Amino acid sequence: MDTLSAILLLLTIMDPLGNVANFISSLHPVPPERRIRVIAREVLIALIIMLVFLFCGQWLLSLLHLREETLSISGGIVLFLIALKMIFPPSGREREEIALEPFIVPLATPFIAGPSVLATLLVLVSSQPEYMSRWVVALLAAWAITAAVLLMSPAISRVLKQKGSMAVERLMGMLLVMVAVQMFLNGLKRYLQS
Repeated sequence: MDTLSAILLLLTIMDPLGNVANFISSLHPVPPERRIRVIAREVLIALIIMLVFLFCGQWLLSLLHLREETLSISGGIVLFLIALKMIFPPSGREREEIALEPFIVPLATPFIAGPSVLATLLVLVSSQPEYMSRWVVALLAAWAITAAVLLMSPAISRVLKQKGSMAVERLMGMLLVMVAVQMFLNGLKRYLQS
């Protein structure tokens, strides 16, 4: 796989346009003047997570005696739970209790540096470790595009307004349910085959 193919693959998995609704929803309790700073912080944390996984992922999984299938199955479960909250938002009282500024979860991970991105980085490195510089360039390029789109999410939110944001959030929740189930099934299939 060449660098451009790796960039497109990672960009597709990070899904910046699809994550705009997730970011808008998660940033709802954050004051508007802080949203850009929170997004910038979260995309930087996501980059650090992905770089650590790119360089140390295989070692970390072997240290914890985990297999790649575990990453996919657990990531699918977490995404499924997040998607359910998007489709069926908590009632007023529950929403007040969780109305905190997001930190690392769910914005940095799993929305940007999700299990599928981390698993893909593991596959790239394990299949062609001699091209580590290629994978670093691909990751940085895909992350930069994702960060640029997500930093514009407050402006996109103003265009969509509240009802539009709610509709997009529920639609993305449905899509995220499908992605989560597919991740779970892929991990289960790989586990059963091994």
